[in-house]
Amino acid sequence: MPPLLTNSIFYPYQAYSQAFLMTKKWSNLNLPGALHFVTGNALHRLPIFREDRCCEAFLEACSTLLHDWPCKLISYVLMPDHFHLILNPRNGDITGFTGALKSVAAGRIIEITEDKRFQKRDGLTHQVWQDSFKALPLWSSWMIWQKIDYIHANPVKACLVSSARDYRWTSFRDFYLNSGEPLPVDHDWWWADDDEKLTKAMREIHTKNK
Repeated sequence: MPPLLTNSIFYPYQAYSQAFLMTKKWSNLNLPGALHFVTGNALHRLPIFREDRCCEAFLEACSTLLHDWPCKLISYVLMPDHFHLILNPRNGDITGFTGALKSVAAGRIIEITEDKRFQKRDGLTHQVWQDSFKALPLWSSWMIWQKIDYIHANPVKACLVSSARDYRWTSFRDFYLNSGEPLPVDHDWWWADDDEKLTKAMREIHTKNK
């Protein structure tokens, strides 16, 4: 089982929890040192991930970005019209990383599909994703495991498969079985300085919400 941070990363924040919970649930808050649960939706909820080539293009884009932008990929799932990821960018810039991922993936998907539903009215520009996305910082072990289980159970709840391990476009097999496919995840979730970064970030939130 992948390790959580030491108890010191969570329990000292009881004093800060009220201030943190007063922020909006989907605040897209850049919280260095924390894992983030990210959701992105296809434009008009088009079922782009029913096509294997679109799934492959998205994961290839993710793999490329992870090589260039230090970030831990903890778990993921590609559902027909949206995706979920759990990430830990080293610099804490979850909005920047997710924006870059959506941009790179959109370019590859447009290139391979030439789907006219992505064209804007001018016929020259394209849009694959809804403009907004949701990023939730996960500040406790309970939240982390709840989201990991949610991600891996999503295809079963959607009646796409009967068992989570049978869904192709998920991290389930690599997360639990080290299969290495379709895209490997990080089994060490944390950066060496995450404890320090999260402590500083939570204190800043607590001060701001006093």
